[in-house]
Amino acid sequence: MARARTGVRALGAVLAAVLVASLAGCSSTGGKRAEDARKAQAAAGKAAVSTPRWTFSMVTHSGDGDTFWDIVQRGAEEAAAKDNINFLYSKSDEGQQQAQLVQTAIDKKVDGLIVTLAKPDAMKDVVKKAVAAGIPVITVNSGSEESKAFGALTHIGQNETVAGEAVGDELNQRDRKKAVCVLHEQGNVGHEQRCAGVKKTFDGEVENLYVEGTNMPDVQASIEAKLQTDRSIDAVVTLGAPFADTAVKAKRSAGSKAEVVTFDLNAKVAAAVKDGTLGFAVDQQPYLQGYEAVDLLWLYRYNADVLGGGLPVLTGPQIITQADAGALEDYTKRGTR
Repeated sequence: MARARTGVRALGAVLAAVLVASLAGCSSTGGKRAEDARKAQAAAGKAAVSTPRWTFSMVTHSGDGDTFWDIVQRGAEEAAAKDNINFLYSKSDEGQQQAQLVQTAIDKKVDGLIVTLAKPDAMKDVVKKAVAAGIPVITVNSGSEESKAFGALTHIGQNETVAGEAVGDELNQRDRKKAVCVLHEQGNVGHEQRCAGVKKTFDGEVENLYVEGTNMPDVQASIEAKLQTDRSIDAVVTLGAPFADTAVKAKRSAGSKAEVVTFDLNAKVAAAVKDGTLGFAVDQQPYLQGYEAVDLLWLYRYNADVLGGGLPVLTGPQIITQADAGALEDYTKRGTR
């Protein structure tokens, strides 16, 4: 827990330093005028730049109803509006269909491409094809290990193994002894890495539970049955915000005292962490993933800039506890955290 809390405090210190520097660089009146001008531009639908109206496409592995990807998409759309970008978004949780959507973007001769690599084997050839066609590619969220090999400029997201290790450390601090890690998407390498990370640092026992994530009643029934069968389980780790509430319902139905924790954050998760229904959440800042992906593509097209130096640009993990959740609640309600 010490490492995670230190990360949150460090981020706060960095943001505070940036804020002080920005205030020092302009008068309060000048800063207000700049902000008012920016808001006026946004309200009028005007871009903040005069570069050509390039077209960027984002193709993710999102399934239907996943609020995490709504936040990623919102970040990308708001950066696109600022950068004078025509933004196209498409998704499929089936690897081959996602690859076909990328091929469609290639056929449209887009000026930039943002993709996720949850199922890298299905995406490898088409991503390399985009790069060969001269389309700059940035990967987000999943596939940090494959991104560079496939020819992407950089990867934006969290290291899933490191995020899992942070969860294991936090469970140790809470004196948990046995955890079940609920994987809701078969074949998603990032999910496997998360659970493996938990297992690496957790001093207790970890069991993986595979469920059909597109069928919430089945998810609840599977978790409930597991908790009824094994009363020694004192922690349930879900890998996405929509599954946390389902795990809480399963826990109650099973009469279990296990603590439910989750990866990813949304308004419902933030409220549940705040009131103690959930133990903690792992935030990888999805808004930032979408926003920075568009911004970095724009910077590459405009100025040949590349961030990361060959390494991923990390947006997480941050462990969000009951003490932290209240400060983020307003942001989760507006759909940006």
